[in-house]
Amino acid sequence: MHIGIDVRLPFYQMGGISQYILHLLPALAELDSQNRYSLFHLGRDGRSYTPSASNFQRQNVLTPCHHRLERWALGVELLPYRLDVLHSPDFIPPQWGGCRKVITVHDLNFIFYPQFLTHGSMAYYANQIERAVQTAAHISADSHATRHDLIEQLRVPPEKITTVHLAANPLYERVYEETAVTTTLQKYNLPRGFILFVGTLEPRKNLPFLIRAYDDLLKQGEVDVPLILVGGKGWLNEEVFTTIDELSLHDKVRHLTGIFDEELAHFYHGAGVLVTPSHYEGFGLPALEAMHCGCPVIVSNRGSLPEVAGEAGLQLPLDDEAVWTDALRRVLTDSALRQKMIARGHGQAKTFTWQNAAQMTLQIYESVL
Repeated sequence: MHIGIDVRLPFYQMGGISQYILHLLPALAELDSQNRYSLFHLGRDGRSYTPSASNFQRQNVLTPCHHRLERWALGVELLPYRLDVLHSPDFIPPQWGGCRKVITVHDLNFIFYPQFLTHGSMAYYANQIERAVQTAAHISADSHATRHDLIEQLRVPPEKITTVHLAANPLYERVYEETAVTTTLQKYNLPRGFILFVGTLEPRKNLPFLIRAYDDLLKQGEVDVPLILVGGKGWLNEEVFTTIDELSLHDKVRHLTGIFDEELAHFYHGAGVLVTPSHYEGFGLPALEAMHCGCPVIVSNRGSLPEVAGEAGLQLPLDDEAVWTDALRRVLTDSALRQKMIARGHGQAKTFTWQNAAQMTLQIYESVL
């Protein structure tokens, strides 16, 4: 079987979908030495994401991601390869190029919260998703929540969708020396036990809500640690900084960017809690990363977050800031609760592996033929 996988996206951004691509490929190479794989890179990308296995080959294409003519231009470029299966990890497949098409749908954020997306992203995904799910031979969904959304919102037959949970970067499973953690915290002038958020600063992440709950926590006087926001500035992020200004929290809420993976692992080890108050997540990798590192997690009860955190994390509604304030206080001050959450988190995190993801993905490839 000749399998093609579109790996152009990491050239443009190293977000969650790119991380999915980069970790799935070596897991597939370790698992499958029989089928032939062509991995389609953007020609001008100097990096290669192709495993060294002999049955994996890099192929170069010219069509950029998310171009208005991508559907047709990429399809024409792929035709000569005579693929049996083409996997499009970024939702939208080209018009041609594979006998059978497999797509991965990470979330339906653009349907539930169109106001949280850029105009370009909204146009790209929302205008093409119905055709994509109709033409795909099979769909891989990151979570049971996304699978349910596809069935309910886009009327996709249940038998056409398989939930394939993602996993964390293996880097977060490593054991780190306390001296290394301390060195990183000192570099950024951070105390141990701080409150951590990881993700792009955008409306979907619901950060003004978190900042107000944090402000109430400080006013109670029992906890006095900073809130650290780690991630790039996304679309419509102004309200985050306006809220910080209005509450005079400049000395307490810090925004950090350019944090490397190993440094972020040190952050997780040094933090008192990770908070993810998102309106919607297709998977929620930071919660999984944090649990691997022994950091308790508090998540919203929306989207996929409950199935990622499981019983290890606190799952809270988004209609009451006081509930979040109290949860933050309890996790940061109740040592027995913390230890229970840490132990459960390690167990929960171990249930998500790239080996499982690769095995289920390979089964999808084989099933469509």
